[in-house]
Amino acid sequence: MMDDKKEKILILDFGSQYAQLIARRVRENNVYSEIVSHKITIAEIQKANPKGIILSGGPASVYAKNAPRCDEGIAALGIPILGICYGMQLGCQMLGATVRPTTAREYGKTACTFNTESKLFKALARDAVVWMSHGDQVVELPAEFESLAFTNNCPFAAVKHRRKDFYAVQFHPEVSHTPQGNHIIRNFLYEICGCAGDWKMHSYIEKSVSEIRKQVGEGRVICGLSGGVDSAVTAALIHRAIGNRLSCIFVDNGLLRNYEADEVIKTFKENFTIDLHAIDAQNRFLEKLKGVTDPEKKRKIIGHEFIEVFKEEAKKISQAKFLAQGTLYPDVIESIPAHGGPTVTIKSHHNVGGLPAELGFELVEPLRLLFKDEVRKIGEALGLPEELVWRHPFPGPGLAIRIIGEVTKPRLDILRNADRIVIEEIRKAGLYRSIAQCFAVLLPLSTVGVMGDERSYENVIAVRAVETTDFMTANWYRIPYDVLEIISSRIINEVKGVNRVVYDISTKPPSTIEWE
Repeated sequence: MMDDKKEKILILDFGSQYAQLIARRVRENNVYSEIVSHKITIAEIQKANPKGIILSGGPASVYAKNAPRCDEGIAALGIPILGICYGMQLGCQMLGATVRPTTAREYGKTACTFNTESKLFKALARDAVVWMSHGDQVVELPAEFESLAFTNNCPFAAVKHRRKDFYAVQFHPEVSHTPQGNHIIRNFLYEICGCAGDWKMHSYIEKSVSEIRKQVGEGRVICGLSGGVDSAVTAALIHRAIGNRLSCIFVDNGLLRNYEADEVIKTFKENFTIDLHAIDAQNRFLEKLKGVTDPEKKRKIIGHEFIEVFKEEAKKISQAKFLAQGTLYPDVIESIPAHGGPTVTIKSHHNVGGLPAELGFELVEPLRLLFKDEVRKIGEALGLPEELVWRHPFPGPGLAIRIIGEVTKPRLDILRNADRIVIEEIRKAGLYRSIAQCFAVLLPLSTVGVMGDERSYENVIAVRAVETTDFMTANWYRIPYDVLEIISSRIINEVKGVNRVVYDISTKPPSTIEWE
């Protein structure tokens, strides 16, 4: 956990797909938040000394035999608590309320009426829209409770215990579909928990530099560069802390975008005085990927080969005892069932685990507590180039997971050229900073077309663009039709082997942002 002297909010995870989003919303209000297991002990909570506790949602029913539960002593700690969805049902049940299945399940946007005299809904509109997602709800409350909000199907959409600082909402204030949700969370933090809001990026930089110096001492650190903002900020922070005792290794795995390897090398040579080792390993990776179509196998092969290449180069760097990685908070949580809780792994992350043990190095992860947009703020504060700080996220396995099916040199060439056109056109249209992530995907199918006077049977490119603040949830971006038309026309006319372009209009969830 973070330094106990800093104010924090603990989020007890009951398997919610939105647990990270709750944490992100709290941090947006300048309060540090940390996701912990619902199995956390009372002693651990007291040691952490949080200003408040949030009980997350979850897929279970509180009356089910093996439903996840927290220590019931939590309600007697005198720490303000906010229960969300499952967290509401569990907290209310522990305090004597009755929870049952509803006759009419609520899912999606729902009209809700608030008691704006309550601290939780202070300065909000009395009637608003909230996002519901539940099949159970509180149906009976003890006299110690009061209702703070209701919908047509949910008489207790929000409640408060009269004697304890226990608040609960049946809806999800953390999602963007609840327009006043951030205000509700802010009210909990400032009006109920009494937070001061000391979670700022400038102070984080100072603290991180100090911690790196303390951990590394007089040792040397090796950092793997990918060209993305995460590894760049990691390198910049460590360089600020230890100067020329940092060596960076950039592995060109042949799965990067057009000219990206050259840009990475140029950027770091121009902006840093760092010992940079650039390795051309394109053929090695392509050989290992030959015939592989399963996305998880691709990830593991790429991760394993990266380790092998990295090890070979790292051995040439004398006196290095530490390995730096740009691991982010979502990487840590998504890579394992959350804190021993019921959350399942969505996909593996090649930058979490494995490499330090292989090399016998101690791990340095200065971004481990951060979300992506917090990393960007640090990058700006450190003076990194704008085009690097705001570069759209690019997956560790690179274009291998944007090629559905086998990865080959010809297929990589097709995708690189298509992707280049997509990025060029959204930049020309002034959309790049408005879109959180945009890219092309090569599909594993061919379709009939007519090019000139001849029939063609060629590849399909899908274009994916999303808008999001946290990458936990995302909406598809409405690229103007005239821009899409230019993108489609250019790809079909300029990229040999493509005769059809489609546009992905899926949200996350249920889809993910990447296709594999």
